[in-house]
Amino acid sequence: MAEKVKAVPEGFHTLTPHLVVREAARAIEFYKQAFGAQVRGISHGPGGSIMHALLQIGDSVLMLADEFPGSNCRSPQAVGGTSITLHIYVEDVDGMFNRAVAAGAQVTMPLMDAFWGDRYGQLLDPFGHAWSLAAHKQDLAPEEIEKAGKAFFEQMPKRAQSAGYL
Repeated sequence: MAEKVKAVPEGFHTLTPHLVVREAARAIEFYKQAFGAQVRGISHGPGGSIMHALLQIGDSVLMLADEFPGSNCRSPQAVGGTSITLHIYVEDVDGMFNRAVAAGAQVTMPLMDAFWGDRYGQLLDPFGHAWSLAAHKQDLAPEEIEKAGKAFFEQMPKRAQSAGYL
């Protein structure tokens, strides 16, 4: 008797991001440099486009494809931005953050020791997708996070003023 096929394939998690990008081949190279992505497979479409690519970042997979004008496959550049952020937890967040910036990512929030216990920062990749990178540094109780968050947000106007934003 044949073994039952798993509903979630080996190596996948229940939720798998599937990005649409402009210039998928270039995006794959960026993700390799910035996040250490490994290519697990590529299927080409018409005119050398990438219809489907499967990348591995850490223990997770990421699918991506070229945008196809005239279809529902549009990149963040085609729609004027993104409404999601992809989050990566890693051991060496400073190293990965710096590699991503060197590869062409734009810093949207510098790395910081965040009040919820993570070393955390945010980037925008050259293809319009937002990423947050973190290393968990400290386990905190919900009450501790709430207290630290309150103090952080109370200081925001002072930080903005000293940085010249206000």
